[in-house]
Amino acid sequence: MLNSKALHYGTVRNKIRELFEIGRQKKEIFGPENVYDFTLGNPSVAPPKEVSEAFLEVLQTMPSLEVHGYTTAYGNPSARAAIAGVFTERFGGDFTADDFYLTCGATAALRSFLSAFISEPGLEVMVIAPYFAEYSCFIDSCGGKMVVVPPDKKALQIDLDAFEERISGKTCAVIVNTPNNPSGVIYTEETLRGMAAILEKKSAEYGHPIYVISDEPYREIVYDGKKVPFIPHIYRNTVICYSYSKCLSLPGERIGYMFVPKWADDAKNVLAAAAGAARMAGYVCAPSILQQVIERCAGVLPDIRPYEENRKLLYESLKGMGYDCIYPDGAFYLFVKAPGGDDEAFCEKALDLNILVVPGVGFGAPGYMRISYCVDYAMIRRALPGFEKLIKGYK
Repeated sequence: MLNSKALHYGTVRNKIRELFEIGRQKKEIFGPENVYDFTLGNPSVAPPKEVSEAFLEVLQTMPSLEVHGYTTAYGNPSARAAIAGVFTERFGGDFTADDFYLTCGATAALRSFLSAFISEPGLEVMVIAPYFAEYSCFIDSCGGKMVVVPPDKKALQIDLDAFEERISGKTCAVIVNTPNNPSGVIYTEETLRGMAAILEKKSAEYGHPIYVISDEPYREIVYDGKKVPFIPHIYRNTVICYSYSKCLSLPGERIGYMFVPKWADDAKNVLAAAAGAARMAGYVCAPSILQQVIERCAGVLPDIRPYEENRKLLYESLKGMGYDCIYPDGAFYLFVKAPGGDDEAFCEKALDLNILVVPGVGFGAPGYMRISYCVDYAMIRRALPGFEKLIKGYK
């Protein structure tokens, strides 16, 4: 007998991956220059030169066993110390290597925290729409129940009234993703303080801490001088999942970390439980060579100018055509109201013109669509006539 849940997730792709595969097939038929794939958040900017230099240094100067051998489960202390130093410099405080556990990307970190917090079947994890589509898979696989806070239609911040209404005695955690995938919105400090006040009240009411899992792969990709609030300074029971996939353009290398601040309730055991969850899932250690690279590049920032240029071109062009777009403060996605209101129908029509965009229903926000603009600038230009033709069909 096969595990039916595993079989389901192994045979039914999420919409993003399904469309990506359709795009790959279309490129073989029509040629890559005639297919406009805006599906994946796959960074189009090359890794910073410091990353390439670090790879070469590690490969050329370090003993083979240190480059390719196993490390401790938590990750090399020197790599974790380097990350702690960046935290201290950027956020203030006294962070150490012991606050971190290196993982195979943010997904492994998120899955491990969920497994640690969902201590019994049926415990609830709240997500705030729009949300990353795979959250449902991660929560379900850990035996939890996903509770969705519907989107705030005004600014896609957190609807705090709806948020408070949905907390129950079974709530063990809340996933917060800012800058947000798919909207590009940064939750304001005011919003996050309102959320924190509710969580403090509800934690006291139910007699157990409700943890925030802050999913932060886009933390450094922000525009116009905006700042991303450091949530552990706003709500003490916050843990962080992080990936270097987006900021250092390393999505295929899979390196990230779990962070638990010392001031969180039962902090040592929280990190130990997450480490144990990683062990149960078979995550022996993060890739050794990547740990060495990150030790040297923990403070390196991305060049976001190409994303800014793409954002400007796509946002201004679509707005000029009559599309209703959410202005993104971070990440590299444009979240757009689907003309006609039916996101799936619109995305099907776009597919007929070889334009691949993702319907919002998979993000908990039907009526919207996500357009990933971490793509080639010239491809955006080539796709614009198709976007104009699409919206004219609704006028």
